[in-house]
Amino acid sequence: MTTTILVTGGTGRLGRALVPRLADAGHEVRVLTRREREPAAWTWATGDLRTGRGLAEAVDGAAVIIHLATTNGRGDIAATRNLVEAASAAGRPHLVYVSIVGIENVALGYYRAKAACERLVEESGLPWTILRTTQFHDLITAICDVQRRLPVTMMPAKVSFQPIDVTEVAERLVAIAALPAAARVPDLGGPQVRDAAELARSYLRAIGRRRPVWSVRLPVKAIRDYRAGHHLTPERAVGRITFEEYLSRTVHARNTR
Repeated sequence: MTTTILVTGGTGRLGRALVPRLADAGHEVRVLTRREREPAAWTWATGDLRTGRGLAEAVDGAAVIIHLATTNGRGDIAATRNLVEAASAAGRPHLVYVSIVGIENVALGYYRAKAACERLVEESGLPWTILRTTQFHDLITAICDVQRRLPVTMMPAKVSFQPIDVTEVAERLVAIAALPAAARVPDLGGPQVRDAAELARSYLRAIGRRRPVWSVRLPVKAIRDYRAGHHLTPERAVGRITFEEYLSRTVHARNTR
């Protein structure tokens, strides 16, 4: 059955994995964008979550809205409020929001913003579904990538991550979009809980660099919350793609460009 689906943040890390899968599933897909783009297998809907410009037209006729867009907390609350108001004025689309495991227990401003966005979705009066996931594999590589010119790679001591592949999150969202609203659905966690330094060593091996990895103890409240494992969901380790498998795929892609 063909469904009209609007995706915000469709050009981001998760969005790039999700949008083609929705189109392949036979849906009519719109992707919100702030500027005109080249034609694609989906429709570009021009609008701005920050100002509300173009949102009424973007949401019009959409049966499902998948809200991925984020500014790492800076404008997320206002953007989500604008989207909820436009969606409510358009009817009763199913609003799907992607969030992060443990946001109520980790002292990060970004997590507090995500929690506030969750509340806006829950109180919107719309049919809604919230999916929380653990950190993406890409986040771990980004932490290592920014240190690539340093003689050592530093990672927080006694901190573990449970990274998940964006393709698996995208697959779950395709399934959610085809179902009725379900409120808070079970969390989606990566297949393994891994020490941060161990993940960094895997990254260095994959890119062929030899350098030490230092575990650094950081006296920051958010890091203490990470050490306590509040961002993990080992009982929901349902992902299949390991960090090493992700690295093998991405390093191969880089080398064949």
